[in-house]
Amino acid sequence: MKVRVVGGGLAGCEASYQLANRGIEVELYECKKVKRHAAFKTDLLGELICSNSLRSDNIENAVGLLKNEMRIFDSLIMKAADSTRVEAGSSLAVDRLAFSKYITETIRNHPNIKVIDEEVTDIDYDIPTIIAAGPLCEGDLSKAILKLCDKDYLYFYDAVSPIVEKSSIDFNHAYYKSRWEDDAKGDYINCPLTKEEFNIFYKEVINAKTIDVKEMDKEIYFEGCMPFEVMAKRGIKTLLFGPMKPVGLRYNGTMPYAVVQLRKDNAIDTLYNIVGFQTHLTFSEQKRVLSLIPALRNVNIVRYGVMHRNTYINSPKVLNEHYQSIKYPNIFFAGQISGVEGYVESAASGLYSALAMYQYLNDKEVKNLSASTMMGAMALYISNPSIEKLVPMNANFGIFECQDSYNKQNKKEVFINASTREINAYKEYLTCIKN
Repeated sequence: MKVRVVGGGLAGCEASYQLANRGIEVELYECKKVKRHAAFKTDLLGELICSNSLRSDNIENAVGLLKNEMRIFDSLIMKAADSTRVEAGSSLAVDRLAFSKYITETIRNHPNIKVIDEEVTDIDYDIPTIIAAGPLCEGDLSKAILKLCDKDYLYFYDAVSPIVEKSSIDFNHAYYKSRWEDDAKGDYINCPLTKEEFNIFYKEVINAKTIDVKEMDKEIYFEGCMPFEVMAKRGIKTLLFGPMKPVGLRYNGTMPYAVVQLRKDNAIDTLYNIVGFQTHLTFSEQKRVLSLIPALRNVNIVRYGVMHRNTYINSPKVLNEHYQSIKYPNIFFAGQISGVEGYVESAASGLYSALAMYQYLNDKEVKNLSASTMMGAMALYISNPSIEKLVPMNANFGIFECQDSYNKQNKKEVFINASTREINAYKEYLTCIKN
């Protein structure tokens, strides 16, 4: 048996790995070596475009519980992240280059995976396929997916944060600290501003020049990746309750009026990304505005923030609860194009769609995970037929539906136990399927 996987991002690599480890031959198509989107910087598989953080690693957090589920299934993305992590408090942040290299080497050296460095321009409905083309999908493949879906695409605009050289940060105006860790040095570099400094910064931000986005009919942003200048225009207090929130970041017994946080971006501790400062200001305006922050007065920006259009399908009208096309059963989707949001969520959808594909290939009725697991809850959310137009959503306990009884005090413990129990039972069930 052979499966075609389209796209070498987190979802496509995870799906390929899960299938290959179960004896399925995989042809993974990735076009970066022949046609690379401007948002990408390398030819590596599993490249991170935006943040280098996979968010909380605390199992009592929704995305932390999702990571736990993935680790039970020997997730490639989790192994890569755990092997290349950098200090980031309770978050799982990675050295982005080492992370992608780990994934690339694993995939390209797997005996059951053949990486084909070509662009896919059409969909063969007779070939079992997982489409994990990513939210930057464009061109002929985008048109083919639109035809398959028989529905209009949905989309939102996404932006990424600048990355700066640590050596150019002025530590006379910066300090290390992680939020809520009063007695620890912390893993974040914090750049405080006084009220006067913040007001000057705010005025310049809301009047700064932005890059024109071609073919933009309407700017639709995913709330978790909204450009900071767009946030600022919602009101002067918005940044103070968002990326510049000073709470938990006292220094020498004093609470700053505002703080800009920087998180380590590589293991050798030379690059830092500006947390929450995704932007589509022009490059010259980014340099000018950031220089108004005392600690970043002479900062060297090695990667400017950029903006790109993310595309996803209206999954409730197209997919069933295991990421399979309702109309074309050989075709599965995974990753952000399926309507999930976030690095971990995208990888998890690739994992789950691969397990569903594995059962489908073996002529088994596909067994679904319930909403008492985060993977199951996500799949059920994006395929809920009562949703008219899907809004991408990160993993959260609002879509989690635990069948076990619980109260406010033991809620998280019950959720964790229910999820772990069901995931382990599902894994055991899959081992009984003979390829």
